[in-house]
Amino acid sequence: MKADYELEIETAKKAMKETKAKRVLIQLPEGLKPLATSIVDRLSAKNVEIVIWFGTCFGACDTPNVKEFDLLIQFGHAQMG
Repeated sequence: MKADYELEIETAKKAMKETKAKRVLIQLPEGLKPLATSIVDRLSAKNVEIVIWFGTCFGACDTPNVKEFDLLIQFGHAQMG
């Protein structure tokens, strides 16, 4: 994975553990999609299914409307609020 990206993988892993998520959806902007498999490899955890959203992504407000996941992790967006 390119060293110039700070993806906060450990923060994502902590959120997965704290929420006891079994199905996790990862949303990436276009520029990070080529790194999707590397990101999934780094997030992999026992008994957790990780799915990459390959639909459009036009910023943090463009959140997929999916109900079948326990946790949505968005990478590459500025923090809202």
